[in-house]
Amino acid sequence: MPKQLHVNLFEMNCVSHIVHGMWAHPDNNRHRFNDLAFWTELAQLLEYGTFDAVFLADVVGAYDAFRGSAETSLREAVQIPNNDPLLLIPAMAQVTQHLGFGATFSTTYEPPFAFARRMSTLDHLTKGRVAWNIVTSYLPNAARNFGLEGEIEHDKRYAIADEYLDVLYKLWEGSWDDDAVIVDRDNRVYTDPRKVRYINHVGPNFKVAGPHLCQPSLQRTPLLYQATGSAAGSEFAGRHAEVVFTGGMNPQAVKRNIANMRARAQAHGRSASSIKFITSAAVIVAKTDAEVSDKIARYREFISVEGRLAHSQSGVDLTRYPRDETLGAIIERRDPGWETLGGRYAAHQTVGEVLDRLGGISQGRFYVAGTPKVVADEIERWLDDDGIDGINLVQYLSFETARDFIELVVPELRRRGRFRESYNDGETLRERLFGPGHARLPADHFGARYRHNPDALSEPARPLEFVPA
Repeated sequence: MPKQLHVNLFEMNCVSHIVHGMWAHPDNNRHRFNDLAFWTELAQLLEYGTFDAVFLADVVGAYDAFRGSAETSLREAVQIPNNDPLLLIPAMAQVTQHLGFGATFSTTYEPPFAFARRMSTLDHLTKGRVAWNIVTSYLPNAARNFGLEGEIEHDKRYAIADEYLDVLYKLWEGSWDDDAVIVDRDNRVYTDPRKVRYINHVGPNFKVAGPHLCQPSLQRTPLLYQATGSAAGSEFAGRHAEVVFTGGMNPQAVKRNIANMRARAQAHGRSASSIKFITSAAVIVAKTDAEVSDKIARYREFISVEGRLAHSQSGVDLTRYPRDETLGAIIERRDPGWETLGGRYAAHQTVGEVLDRLGGISQGRFYVAGTPKVVADEIERWLDDDGIDGINLVQYLSFETARDFIELVVPELRRRGRFRESYNDGETLRERLFGPGHARLPADHFGARYRHNPDALSEPARPLEFVPA
């Protein structure tokens, strides 16, 4: 059987998520993001297209490094204004039966006990259709919003996140037995008290008594997503993540990243196949080559270079330099903000080359523009040559990007056996990715150590060893 593509729509509860400037396009609906109908219409469209899920990104701070303030981000709507992603899910779940929902939430600034209840509630309300994208937050403004002078050091954030997950596993997996709720009306016993327990977690960052306030949901622990590229993040993902966002400049780089992550999972006693790999992908499709060209030309009119510089937290305003100036020269002079250029661009690149790239449509390796056949051919290469399992579909226009993919690409992929014909009734989101009977964390996952094992709650968890980047 050929590998089938998993597809999420990459979303955010805001005006401009990734492709900045497109909000001004006359056919875009992004100004409606405060309208609940926008999200229910989108959910119904995605379910019609049998997408795996809508994936909701999030940040809890403003991008305010470019030009020393949030002015550009505010003017260009670069992920501000934005709203809480979790509050959208019940409304979208109400108008769908199968669509999954992935939500981003940070482990750095809010305590685990309250979040555990929120996610269990969502898993109940959606009948097991939720996922959590684990992030540690990286914007300095986010740290200041929660009373800190600056960001917590990178690897320290992952150490906090590791303990955060340990608390959550104790609550989700260990606090309640599967058969704790008995609803015995005759004896007036709703929950058997002997089958619910305190977790009494005491660690360097958190002290949580429990018990969990929610009875077990279908998945108990939501499907766990993570995006990472650092050594600490990769080690964390090897223990915890079930779906990893990956990438690379070419198939060889993508394969290396996947192989490295599988090896890290195995080092934590997990199966090499216990992680699926997703990448952000940009797709522009139309029925003819001429229509594709027209779309690209029209999109390019609205792309905001300044918006992309603001999103990248660039400390250097490249728009104020001569186009023939090299980045190497800026770095060598130690111009203000030069540190933000390191690792992002090559020293030999000129300012003009970088600005032209930022003003372009292509999103790198996982970008394709063409007719349905051209797009499907490229997606098959991503699946077979790069080894990914699915994509987060980047949007140019709402709802045009999703509708084009559903109407033009999905039928072509189905003809090739690369896309599901329908959903499986009653499956959880984890089962959608890992198959029937896999509604909960697999037995070799770190979080499963607390399942049916009350004694494990009192055992200190082995902390991850993070090698400084």
